[in-house]
Amino acid sequence: MDAVVSDFAAGAAEVLSPAADPGHWDVIEGQGSILHPAYAGVSLALLHGSQPDVFVVCHDPGRTRLLGDEEFAVPSVEEIIDLTTHLGSRTNPRIRCGGVSLNTSALGSEEAAGHCAAESARLGLPVCDPIRGGEAFDALIEECLRS
Repeated sequence: MDAVVSDFAAGAAEVLSPAADPGHWDVIEGQGSILHPAYAGVSLALLHGSQPDVFVVCHDPGRTRLLGDEEFAVPSVEEIIDLTTHLGSRTNPRIRCGGVSLNTSALGSEEAAGHCAAESARLGLPVCDPIRGGEAFDALIEECLRS
């Protein structure tokens, strides 16, 4: 995507992730927050072009300002879910959030597990740190695979 002229980024994402058998999944890594002034264009092109059925919000609970552009506060997870669902529904009306992936590397194991569990209860979605794995990660995968 980095070598594609921005006018064609959504089309490139569409070509790279064509419709496939229902049992086939493409995992597409986002390039930054859909609300980050420097990266939103690429993120939106990936979202519109790939037309995902499911997305996972990635978040660092310890970060309060956008990386590389500290003038802006990190948006809430709910705002990202709402905006991604709204914008993504333009090309896939069935888009849904499968859960939240947290970077809990600054937390101890128990604190990280407690934070993920609390966020899961608050959001009504699976929340985990995929690096730590475990049942919370399994729940996130299961929710993403749900039809």
